[in-house]
Amino acid sequence: MATREISVPDIGDFKDVDVIEVLVKAGDVVQPEQSLITVESDKATMEIPSPAAGVVKELRIKAGDKVSKGSLILLLDAAVDAPTTAPKKSPEPVAAAPAPARAAPAAPVVPIGRPEPAPREVARAPDSVPHASPSVRKFARELGVDLVRVRGSGPKGRITQADVQDFVKGVMRGTATVAPTARGGLTLDLPEWPQVDFGKFGPIETKPLSRIRRLSGGFLHRNWVSIPHVTQHDEADITELEAFRRENAQVAEKGGFKLTMLAFLVKASVNALREFPEFNASLDKTGENLIVKKYYHIGVAVDTPDGLLVPVIRDADRKGVFDLAKELAEVSRAAREKKLKPDAMRGGTFSISSLGGIGGTAFTPIINAPEVAILGVARSQMRPVFRDGTFVPRLMLPLSLAYDHRVIDGAAGARFTTYLASVLSDIRRTLL
Repeated sequence: MATREISVPDIGDFKDVDVIEVLVKAGDVVQPEQSLITVESDKATMEIPSPAAGVVKELRIKAGDKVSKGSLILLLDAAVDAPTTAPKKSPEPVAAAPAPARAAPAAPVVPIGRPEPAPREVARAPDSVPHASPSVRKFARELGVDLVRVRGSGPKGRITQADVQDFVKGVMRGTATVAPTARGGLTLDLPEWPQVDFGKFGPIETKPLSRIRRLSGGFLHRNWVSIPHVTQHDEADITELEAFRRENAQVAEKGGFKLTMLAFLVKASVNALREFPEFNASLDKTGENLIVKKYYHIGVAVDTPDGLLVPVIRDADRKGVFDLAKELAEVSRAAREKKLKPDAMRGGTFSISSLGGIGGTAFTPIINAPEVAILGVARSQMRPVFRDGTFVPRLMLPLSLAYDHRVIDGAAGARFTTYLASVLSDIRRTLL
């Protein structure tokens, strides 16, 4: 092997730029065009590649140094049988702008242990850009992390790989604070979670959370603190609808499934979403545009022994009530038997959480981001309703619609529940 000095090549007009990352160490084997260091100027971030293959003999640079064209990076024991030069290629500056995050196939599971301080996040202006090297940006994209939400611990607030890892751990524990969004949200700079020795006060038992609860906890926390929730409560008279359901229940049972009220709720919700399309939408990443979906995929919360799952009924607008009831039975069974496929819980446009089989009069469901609304349903009750000068017994179903106030105003929320109640009260409109 021949020892070779590797220096900073021509990087244009940039001089005395900061080294923000050293990507190799002594003893590493590198290949041609493999990145050695990352430098950053006021305008761009770029990685300096190796012009040859070999083994790093000695580093002559460290993070925090300033370099220009010709600055010595390292000594390389270049492989004799490998080309000592590569086609000349100036490092391409990477504009300091966040690349679009892409969801990872599955979020990493972080073991529950002693709580650590939550990763704090900085307030940034809507048009500002998080400082991170290309390798860190790639790492964040692979984990589905939006760097705008991460607080950097490096020089000048730069985000390191460790910062991204800490952020993911915080989300999994439900302790990560929420950074401002493009719509001007607030940073929550909260005190550290209290550390209490509960055993001092009496007998205790420590039970680990299920994997589902560990994973969902962080997302529920994010959704609750980052979305301005408003909940609209209303009631629907389902007296005739319930009578119709009972009359046709045996037909469904012969097919091996139950005709539940939830199937009618899905069908009625689709009708309401068609009438009010802003409820079947999502904000884009900038928070300045509303993406209105022309399809109707309804998420339905299923209570399982390990926690809440939300499988999605796709193209609910194209299915009849019996078809919906059968599919609801199938996905609910798959959820409880842990046989749901990952795709079965993606792509929802609106969600329904029904506690009618358990009880309650009303509740505030948490919106399932990036959706903008969710319908909560409690137990129906027979109550006296004043009609035509007299009280008559009617079966009333409590509705609780939670919506994102950035997208939906209170008047629209009230109109939606009023329309939904009218659809549920008239069987003919439900089945359209």
